[in-house]
Amino acid sequence: MNARRTAIGVVAAVAVGGAAAAAVAVRLPDAQGSTPRSALPPATAAVTRETLVDAKDQDGKLGYGDPTTITARLAGTLTALPASGRTISRGTALSRIDNTPVVLLYGTLPAYRTLSSGLTGTDVLQFEKNLWALGYRGFTVDKTYSSATASAVRDWQDDLGLTETGTVDPARIVYASGPVRVESRSAAPGDAVQPGAELLTVTGTARTAVVDLDVADERLAKVGAAVKVTLPDGTTTPGKISAAETIVESGENGQPDTTKVEVTIGFPAGKAPKGLDQASVTVAFTAAQRKDVLTVPVAALLALAEGGYGVQVVDGVTTRMVAVETGMFASGRVEVSGDGLAEGTTVGMPS
Repeated sequence: MNARRTAIGVVAAVAVGGAAAAAVAVRLPDAQGSTPRSALPPATAAVTRETLVDAKDQDGKLGYGDPTTITARLAGTLTALPASGRTISRGTALSRIDNTPVVLLYGTLPAYRTLSSGLTGTDVLQFEKNLWALGYRGFTVDKTYSSATASAVRDWQDDLGLTETGTVDPARIVYASGPVRVESRSAAPGDAVQPGAELLTVTGTARTAVVDLDVADERLAKVGAAVKVTLPDGTTTPGKISAAETIVESGENGQPDTTKVEVTIGFPAGKAPKGLDQASVTVAFTAAQRKDVLTVPVAALLALAEGGYGVQVVDGVTTRMVAVETGMFASGRVEVSGDGLAEGTTVGMPS
């Protein structure tokens, strides 16, 4: 019987996960199982069994999150402003203009209108929750600004040293989601200010680390995922991704815009770094992990003409093509499974 020789139609270059395999022609063995020595690969590698981890370290900044600028909404003389580093909580003055306070309250809806008897709305409910939390009672916490609410407001205004009008001027309130930390001051007591003048910047009070990832690494930014943060002294502390947001940074001097993924990392109770206001850190992200799998170098993959990938198994002076199923790619290696593949199997590495 005549020996029959079959050729793989095309074995193309493979470029997956940043590694490229050069194009190579590979023939299957003939009926007697021999392979021409010229068909042997120029180099080989072993199939290994290992835990494959898709991970990356990225530089970041430790701080208290993005700052918010507080501006004046009243005209007058700035008579008091809290010092940098101070924490301001609900009911405390963020500034004093003409020796009267502008007060911090908690909420997400900005103060946008004067509150008075008869008004209804979500902003009324938000304000009444704050008034109740500050200890002023005698009204129902709901969406209606009642005469009882106005009475409680007059008590509040009396304690603040304001005229007891029973109405709430939005210029007297700054809402934030919780306590704030004064990061810096843009003005000083004695300055004459007008509405819109910058007074100070504030941040949250919880320590965070912020990392800008390339869009190609977006898979690392899974909210809720655990990370490890390395501090300037080399110690590490656990963290967790609390937010991930796509940010477009405008290019300068004719340069194109840059898209980044801004990742915010929080720390468990008692694990936040101490003694550091701002510092450079390194964050170790782990996107995925596959335990006890067979792997080969990505460069060993060959794209088969009939579709999918294969590897060239080398056994002495003979070779054979084995179609493989690929799994996770990481660190220049790829998870594979295929007929007869085992730990220690030798595979070809195209030139």
